[in-house]
Amino acid sequence: MTRTAILGVGHYVPSKVVTNDDLSKLMNTSDEWIVQRSGIRERRYIEHDGIGASDLAVPAAQMACERAGCDVSEIDAILFATLSPDVNFPGSGVFLGHKLGLKGVPALDVRNQCSGFLYGLSVADAWIRTGMYRRVLLVGSEVHSTGLDFSDEGRDVTVLFGDGAGAALLGPTDDDDRGIHSVVLHADGVGATDLWVEAPASRSQPRLTDAMMAERRHYPKMQGKQVFRWATEKMPEVTHEALQKAGKTLADVDLFVPHQANLRINEFVARKLGLPWERVVNTIERYGNTTAATIPLSLSEAWGEGRAKAGQLVAFAAFGSGYTWGGAVVRL
Repeated sequence: MTRTAILGVGHYVPSKVVTNDDLSKLMNTSDEWIVQRSGIRERRYIEHDGIGASDLAVPAAQMACERAGCDVSEIDAILFATLSPDVNFPGSGVFLGHKLGLKGVPALDVRNQCSGFLYGLSVADAWIRTGMYRRVLLVGSEVHSTGLDFSDEGRDVTVLFGDGAGAALLGPTDDDDRGIHSVVLHADGVGATDLWVEAPASRSQPRLTDAMMAERRHYPKMQGKQVFRWATEKMPEVTHEALQKAGKTLADVDLFVPHQANLRINEFVARKLGLPWERVVNTIERYGNTTAATIPLSLSEAWGEGRAKAGQLVAFAAFGSGYTWGGAVVRL
């Protein structure tokens, strides 16, 4: 049976570097406090008004195609994972398609937050295995900086997030060992309000009020201890599940690319899995949490550095808002 391969990966981050010291001028925090709790030292923000998630996705997509040795015009489907679309509707996928000059190419947006890339990977895999499409562009892209609460009240969430994009071009391969060996996905709405943005909301009339804004309900809120507990339980669990489904073990894994939510979570997960730190890819120190972009961005950086190579077995794991979580095993 045809297997789905990652043909190339790319990424892009804005040029504006925002350090922990920069944030300490806006709210009651410090470099020491942020590093101790999250491992983050800096993140990137868009340079000016008017830049959306689809804008960051364009150079990431172009890099992925270039590394794959394919022309952008060969893309015949787009999957766009984001929690921060350019506008409420339509989805960012159509904006990206237009900016890439892809007329008539279908675009599907994926709204599974930190697990969005892996949810998208499962869709791309199904499309390619069935022969529906041959070149699927899967993107994770986020502009968080325009929606954060830069006050002491919002500090705990704001220090974690950054802007960035990652992309993967996927296509069929006849190589029995190369490509996607497994993808497993889960969700449990019991924790839906542990990490969320309550407003604006279609369940409210009007969707956004002065009172909502005064109560800061249009900013992200998080129950950090709950999220940490679930993430450190589910990410190792789903990694084992994905490996078992693929008929592999941890000893077979050359590289582990986890979602970049918190360096402490990644350290905990690696210890729980018994993976040596040199086999774990981490980018959170420099980029913070870029949600749906973290896995493709991290893989792209590892690819560029020579850490991710053809023939390697790579395991992915993510956990995020929803709650949603997933894992995957891929031979590059």
